[in-house]
Amino acid sequence: MSRTQTNSGLACRRAALRDQPAFLQPGEIRLLLFGGKGGVGKTTCATAAALHLARLFPDQDHLLASTDPAHSLEDCLAGTMPPPNLQVRELDAQENLRRFKAAHVGHLRQIAQRGTFLDDDDISRLLDLSLPGLDELMAFTELAALAESRSYACVIVDTAPTGHTLRLLELPDVLRKWLGALDAMLAKHRWMAKLYSGRHRPDDAERFLDEFAATVESLASLLTDPHRCCFVPVTLAEPLVTDETVRLVQALEGLGIPVREIVVNCACSSALGCSPSCQAPHQQAEEMRRIRAAFPGYRLWSVPFQAPEVRGVPQLTAFWDGVCGVESREFRAADGAPEPPDDADSQASGGWACAPSPWVEHPAGVPAMEACLLFFAGKGGVGKTTLASATALRLAQVYRERQVLLFSVDPAHSLSDCLGTTVGPSAVRLNDRLSAIEIDAAGKFADLKRQYAEDVEQFFDRLTGSAGGLDVAFDRDVVERIMDLSPPGIDEVMALAQVIQFLEAGEYDTFVCDTAPTGHLIRLLELPALVQRWLGVLFGLLLKYKRVLRVPRVSELLVTLSKQLKTLRALLVDSHKTSLHVVTIPTEMAFAETCDLLAVCRQAGVHVPTLFVNMVRPAGACPVCDVLTQQEAGICEKLGAIFKDAPPVVVYRSAPPRGLVRLTELGQALYRT
Repeated sequence: MSRTQTNSGLACRRAALRDQPAFLQPGEIRLLLFGGKGGVGKTTCATAAALHLARLFPDQDHLLASTDPAHSLEDCLAGTMPPPNLQVRELDAQENLRRFKAAHVGHLRQIAQRGTFLDDDDISRLLDLSLPGLDELMAFTELAALAESRSYACVIVDTAPTGHTLRLLELPDVLRKWLGALDAMLAKHRWMAKLYSGRHRPDDAERFLDEFAATVESLASLLTDPHRCCFVPVTLAEPLVTDETVRLVQALEGLGIPVREIVVNCACSSALGCSPSCQAPHQQAEEMRRIRAAFPGYRLWSVPFQAPEVRGVPQLTAFWDGVCGVESREFRAADGAPEPPDDADSQASGGWACAPSPWVEHPAGVPAMEACLLFFAGKGGVGKTTLASATALRLAQVYRERQVLLFSVDPAHSLSDCLGTTVGPSAVRLNDRLSAIEIDAAGKFADLKRQYAEDVEQFFDRLTGSAGGLDVAFDRDVVERIMDLSPPGIDEVMALAQVIQFLEAGEYDTFVCDTAPTGHLIRLLELPALVQRWLGVLFGLLLKYKRVLRVPRVSELLVTLSKQLKTLRALLVDSHKTSLHVVTIPTEMAFAETCDLLAVCRQAGVHVPTLFVNMVRPAGACPVCDVLTQQEAGICEKLGAIFKDAPPVVVYRSAPPRGLVRLTELGQALYRT
């Protein structure tokens, strides 16, 4: 073979690689994360990428893992076996925490004994209640350690939806504060050792702290190193998803986490094969232009819409075959496409992948007037925000004597995007009987910590005025950091407790909650009991050591929070006043997660009166979409079999229900009066 032929072949291979995303090519990336709004296809993209890399490098081991509490990797693989060089792990966060505590709780107890005024029983209770919630953080730390150790060529991660993934990526800062509190406890011990023996020799507890601090800094270095780490946002050509993806990318930039490429999943084009009567290409063309404008500095890749649902190794292996640069694909409606029909008979006769106006089968009864707390829950991306907003509008329309508050406790709020109006941490009036708020959970806890810091400062300022001394300086540092040992998740519980504050004030009568996706909602339902136990321990400490630790204003705030949590816990299991409405979509992966959610709700005694099956395709003339229509009909039948309390409410795809006018129309279709 001539040198010219060799160079020509090399050039062809390089050209072929340029037509593929960099995250699918040979490189030094050790940690590859896929993230985005729920329902965009993160699990599919991560699993397909792991299979691609394992096939590309058969002599190297790879790890595919999930940090989402509601794991779906097994559902995605659908019983098929990955190649032997790809290990799949759905992390057991509780097991990670158990191992961490078994190995290090002795060190933590020793540190607390040396550096606080607490006795052994107090320390044990505080450690037991402070560590829950660190489970996910420890699991993620283990993944990063595996990536660093080169046990695997690459660790590919399917992350939780946006809000909780961003909190996970803030892990180094969280752990630095935690370590700072522990280090403050050892400062007095180190000073005393030097004072009486002339030198200080680190022991096992201090070595543990140093090693853990080194692990945290290694994690921070890995997450911000563009040569070793890559975060791939996955999005859809839909307005609400684009809005959240913009915020995600901005947040990742702020954290210094490398993002170079963005995947636009389920892209429809004129070459897809849909008939001219299918609306999908119509709807995506304009949004694709908006996505191009929103991400000018990133390489955008589109993956074509695929039917049926992508599950199992054969389909996942072929997932990236159609990937191409967004600029290379035509996104326009097929020639000769007619205007949508505007009457229900035309919709029912077929020919449309999307109904032009709300179309619902088996509408639900309007929730009873005495119902005061309604949760909308389900897998990410199923339309919880949309249905919660439409329900709130309908309730305000039906019960004219009641005030309704629509609120969100999802860290990745999207009420503003859905309603088409700005909603923030203060209630915004939408009409005479409806208001909306996106509760700032982190801000609530920050306010508590700020108040605590002010109380501690005033107490020690008075103390040093009379006593003074080094012991006071060390004790002050420890006391100031106690809030950093509070159980993770307390901020979300404080946000939920604000509902009780509103309820007791009598300003609102009915509350409609847009929740976080399934895994974190389940955790949120469990947290009030945990936080109330933590408050009980904290109250005991404040009373027992009232001469050492006086924080009167914070004590008052915590007493109020404890009362609110007691009311909330009683309200959650009152079927007359509280209900949880499950939202799902007709896919196999959503079906599996819905079964899990219903089981948890029944075990917890939470009343579930309604199951909404959202985004169902009407029967139509499009041969591509009809494949999915048949599949969806089978899943709807299975959902009806597991939810026997009432027929599932089937909500067909329609023009995007964004803004008060369209949401009001949807609310009228969802509920019969």
